[in-house]
Amino acid sequence: MRNEAKDQRGRPSWPGVPLGALSGVLAGFAALAVAELVAAAVRPQAGPVIAVGGASIDATPAAVKDWAIRRFGTDDKLVLQLGILAVLTVLALVLGALAVRFRRLGAAGVLLFGAVGAAAAVSRPDSTSFTDAVPSVVGAVVGALLLHVLVGRLTPARRSPASGAATGAAGDRLPPAAGWDRRGFVLAAASAAAASAAVGAVGRSLTASRGQDAVASRRTVVLPSPGSPAQPVPRGARLRVQGISPFITPNADFYRVDTALVVPKVDATAWRLRIHGQGVQHPGTYTFDDLLRRELIERDITLTCVSNEVGGPYTGNARWIGVRLADLLAECGVEPPSRGGPADQLVSRSVDGMTIGTPVEDVMDGRDALLALGMNGEPLPFDHGFPVRMVVPGLYGFVSACKWIKDIELTSFDSYDPYWVKRGWARQAPVKTSSRIDTPKPFARPRTGTVMVAGVAWAQHRGIAKVEVRIDDGPWRQADLGAEDTRDTWRQWSFPWQATTGGHTLTVRATDRTGAVQTGTRARTVPDGASGWHSVVVTVD
Repeated sequence: MRNEAKDQRGRPSWPGVPLGALSGVLAGFAALAVAELVAAAVRPQAGPVIAVGGASIDATPAAVKDWAIRRFGTDDKLVLQLGILAVLTVLALVLGALAVRFRRLGAAGVLLFGAVGAAAAVSRPDSTSFTDAVPSVVGAVVGALLLHVLVGRLTPARRSPASGAATGAAGDRLPPAAGWDRRGFVLAAASAAAASAAVGAVGRSLTASRGQDAVASRRTVVLPSPGSPAQPVPRGARLRVQGISPFITPNADFYRVDTALVVPKVDATAWRLRIHGQGVQHPGTYTFDDLLRRELIERDITLTCVSNEVGGPYTGNARWIGVRLADLLAECGVEPPSRGGPADQLVSRSVDGMTIGTPVEDVMDGRDALLALGMNGEPLPFDHGFPVRMVVPGLYGFVSACKWIKDIELTSFDSYDPYWVKRGWARQAPVKTSSRIDTPKPFARPRTGTVMVAGVAWAQHRGIAKVEVRIDDGPWRQADLGAEDTRDTWRQWSFPWQATTGGHTLTVRATDRTGAVQTGTRARTVPDGASGWHSVVVTVD
């Protein structure tokens, strides 16, 4: 018969396998929706997708992470979450189809994946309680029960030859029936889908509402005038060349590279920063208001991510306002190694469990290392670390720029490896002298005549002294430099090229103020930043 779930040989057939697979997907959807709702009450980061995603990031080799950032940019986290959902969907399809014949085994598979999510949640570095396992466990139980119920509607009764009694596919005794329960399945499946959608919506709403206190606290922040304001950007620092990066990068365009699948939203009124560890004679704890009451300094500083490929987009220049980190450390009795201090590494910890190691000597050598509170005239955006983050000019972000910071521990490089070091990156990583062509873009087709070649160059805390451009295999020719703001910011540059018809390769290199010329030797980003000259190929019409 058409409505039988098994053929004459007892193998699953239409509608058993397809509708069993659909049952698996509905059960998985319900499990995730319920888990999200429970996570909203427990802790949003304890949800199974976020927990498993975070664990996946931690377990991914550095080269793969580097590839993902190059390939997907700041969308890498979205791609990861979509990938996890895709994998879960495939597994749900398989478990649902399997459950048509082995109902209890399918439900057990759902429970197993719940256990994986629970284990991932409690193992995260920001987890503080075994209650983080609850969302995955509750969701898995709901999903397993739903799968058991839905598949039960697909299982026709089979009469025992000896007694005439009916038994189900799982061995359960059932009332006599001619085939699968079409109406019961449709009603159960539709009800489950609607309920799951509603539960998921409520969960997302509750999760969003949990961040309202943080949003409100940011809205009320008024940054005081800095005691040491930044100097006005000098005339001539901003070149008027179409296509060049703006001298100050708007907050909305500033790159974001981190491991947080969910951007932490921290209430500034509840935020605390603890400073402790080796050589800290007077451990301290500071509130956000404590920092606001201190003398603030304002500085233009260019930040660069170590994942930035040659010519890549992960560098930006902003005007930061904050507290001198060296002053706070000095008040706590910290001395740098050059003055006999026992700690040579400052380990900063984020609210999401990230650990970043920074050389104490660099933080206390007189450079404008900040605990930043503001960015481009407003409180830090949540994406960039509100309420407080570190900014240390001259160092790549993975060894200096801790966002959502909550703890600073003084220790040594020998005694502790922070997050990235454990994954094969360097312990110390000063920014390499680099330059980039912003215009013309690769494969552009400019017309003959004067074509402005322009871009930016950076060597934070050393400064840029010269930029040169080469056309094809010709000689290096000096470009025009925009005025220097400070040695901690990038410099814009331009070169008027008399373009001739045909294909051409444009190459740029920079020289910093120590006299070091940007190397042409290509190196990948791992372990301490990419190197090489940036080139673009164009065709002149």
